[in-house]
Amino acid sequence: MRYLFGDCMLCPETFSLEVAGEPRPVEPQVFDLLHLLVARGGELVTHDELIAKVWGGRIVSDAAISSRISAARAAIGDDGTRQAWIRTVPRRGFRFVGGIRTEGAPASPAEGAHQTIGFCRSADGTRIAWARSGSGPPLVRAGHWLTHLEHDWQSPVWRPILDELSRDFTLWRYDQRGNGLSDRDVADLSLDASVSDLESVVAAAGLDRFTLYGTSQGAPVAISYALKHPDRVARLILQGGFERGRRLRDSDGGAAMSGAMVTMIREGWGKPGSAFMRAFAALFIPGASKEQLDSLADLQRLSTDPEIAARLRWAIDGYSVAGRLGEVRVPTLVLHASGDAVHPFDQGLALASGIPGAEFVQLDSANHVVLPQDPAWDVLFAAIRRFAATASAMGRSHLLLDTTPDTAP
Repeated sequence: MRYLFGDCMLCPETFSLEVAGEPRPVEPQVFDLLHLLVARGGELVTHDELIAKVWGGRIVSDAAISSRISAARAAIGDDGTRQAWIRTVPRRGFRFVGGIRTEGAPASPAEGAHQTIGFCRSADGTRIAWARSGSGPPLVRAGHWLTHLEHDWQSPVWRPILDELSRDFTLWRYDQRGNGLSDRDVADLSLDASVSDLESVVAAAGLDRFTLYGTSQGAPVAISYALKHPDRVARLILQGGFERGRRLRDSDGGAAMSGAMVTMIREGWGKPGSAFMRAFAALFIPGASKEQLDSLADLQRLSTDPEIAARLRWAIDGYSVAGRLGEVRVPTLVLHASGDAVHPFDQGLALASGIPGAEFVQLDSANHVVLPQDPAWDVLFAAIRRFAATASAMGRSHLLLDTTPDTAP
C-alpha cells in the first residue's frame, strides 16, 4: 500500500517518504506518526492514540509531541500556520486533511514468495533447520545469533532483507544451533561447531559452489568455512563482522562488557521495556521504528530462552579468525556500518585489510542490522549485486583462460 497526497508518497512497507519524486529522510518516530495520521485520513487522532501507537504508551511530554508534529509537517511541506495537511484540534489531537489516494505496491519478484523448510544433522548429531527461498545462483547465509526461520519470514526487520536477497539468488539460510527451529540445548557452541553446522546445510542443499554471506558472527564462521573449503566458495561477502570477538579484542574491559551483557540477557531477554531491551535496541538497531522494535522482542522470546541466549553470547564473544585472514584465497567483499556499536568499524577494516584483494564498502549508518528506511540500504544491496556480477564475470574469464590450449613451445 502506498499513500499519495499532493506531491508526496508514503510507503509503509519500505518505510520511505518521497516528496516531488525525491527521497525525504525522516526519523522513525516521525514516520510512524505520519503513517498513523495518513492511514486515518480525515479522522481525529487523539493525544492518547498518538502516545499508544507511536510511543508505545510511554509517558511523553507535550513538547515532545509538538516537536514530532513539527518535524512531520516540515517533511511534507506543511507548517503550524498553514496546517494544509496536519491540522491541530485544540486540546484533543490532530487530523490529516486534504485528498489522499492509495495504490497497491508495485509488482516485484518477491510478491507471492514462499520458503521451504527442512532439517539436517550436524557432525555431532545436532538438528539444524534450514530454509530455501528465491531463485538464481545459490547464496548461503552463515548462521548467526537470534534467528527463527518462521518468524523471520514475517518480521519487519528480517523479511525485507530476505526479499532483497531472494530476488537475485536462491537463498539458503539456517537457524544456528541454540536458535529457532534448530536444537537449542546443546553443549558445544564453539566456532568449530558453527562451521560444522554450515557444512551440514551445504551438504543437505547439494551445493558444489556458491556465494557465502556472513553477517555479524556469521563472518568468522564464513571465513573459517572458506579456509577449509576454498573450492566450494565462489565469493565471500562479509557484513558487520569481526576478526576477534569482544572478549578477545577489547583490552580495556572487553571481557567485563561481555559479562555485563550476559547478565542483562539473563534478566531481560524478550521483555519489552526492560533495561536489556533498551540497551539491545540502542546497540543493534538504533534507527528502528516501534513496529521493528516490537518484532525484535518477539523474536527474542521465540528464538531461544535467556540461559541459552547468554551462553551463545559468551561463546560468540570468544570467536576469532586472527592470524588466518591472509590465507583466504576467495574474492571477498567487506561491508561495515560506520557507527556500528556491536562490532566496531575498525573490525571491518581489519577484515578488509587482512584478506588479500578484499574490497571494502563503508555503510553510513549506526544500525548493525541495516533497515529498509536506512539510507545505507540501497548502498548495501547495490554493492552485493555488483560484486556478485563482477565475480561471476571474472570466474567465467578464468574458466576460459584455463581451458585454452597451451601453445607455448
